[in-house]
Amino acid sequence: MNKNVTWTKACKTSDIPEDGGGCALINGEQIAIFNFTRTGEWFATQNLCPHKQQMAISRGMIGSFGEEPKVACPFHKKTFSLQSGECLSGDDYKLATYPVKIENGEVFVGV
Repeated sequence: MNKNVTWTKACKTSDIPEDGGGCALINGEQIAIFNFTRTGEWFATQNLCPHKQQMAISRGMIGSFGEEPKVACPFHKKTFSLQSGECLSGDDYKLATYPVKIENGEVFVGV
C-alpha cells in the first residue's frame, strides 16, 4: 500500500447499506463505497463508469466472480473487480480503487 495515503472521513458505516453501495464526495471526486457484508469487507472505487461515463457505480449490484468481489454497472452491466478495478467483462476498462478502513463506526477512504 502507498505510504503517502491520506485518510479522509467519507461517512458513517450506517450510511452504506449491507451488501450494497453508496457515494461520497472526497476532494471533489465522487467515490463509490461498498459494504460487502457477506465477506466482512469494504471497498472503494471511482463512481464514474468508464464505459459510458455515468456516475453510477455506487448503485451497482455487488457479488462474486469466483472468489473475486465484483460490482456491475447498473446501466450497462459491465462488471469490475472491487479489489483491482479490472473489468471482468473482457473489456479494456478499469476503475480506480482506493483503500478503506473502518474506525469507530466511520468509513475512511485513502486517497
